[in-house]
Amino acid sequence: MKKLSTKNLVFSGLFIALGLILPFLTGQIPSIGNKLLPMHIPVLISGFVCGWPYGLIVGFIVPILRSIILGMPIMFPVALAMAFELATYGCISGILGNLFPKKNIFIYISLIISMICGRVVWGIVSIFLYGVKGAAFTWKVFMTGAFINALPGILLQIIIIPIIIVTLRKARVVENA
Repeated sequence: MKKLSTKNLVFSGLFIALGLILPFLTGQIPSIGNKLLPMHIPVLISGFVCGWPYGLIVGFIVPILRSIILGMPIMFPVALAMAFELATYGCISGILGNLFPKKNIFIYISLIISMICGRVVWGIVSIFLYGVKGAAFTWKVFMTGAFINALPGILLQIIIIPIIIVTLRKARVVENA
């Protein structure tokens, strides 16, 4: 038990570091980052690899820590809304990754459900945060931010995350992914 907790803690640190570093691949250009969603990838993987509690914590920490350290994304309302979205990704991918059989098709099912749940949570939290800010968060803003602009990142996640999880399983790097 202690060995697994230590391993999950180390992996969680790695996923937090990746969440901080991967957005540099977008060249710090927000419009590209909004399309490729580089912070989302390590958070979704952390849920599969470490389980839901670790995935939830990694997801919540990454956007807030990145905002504090680097100023991107801006804390209010973007990083706060992302914290809830990414926490949901990590939590749901961890729950479903553990709940479903360890067959490759269930990686895709878990991933897509996690992505949908995270985007819904992002929308709900954004309604509240933008309301506090005095700005409107419309259905059009939600659909544009959650799906239309994010389509390249969504496709990238659907392609790359299952490959990584299957590779980690085959290499026996992780037991519960």
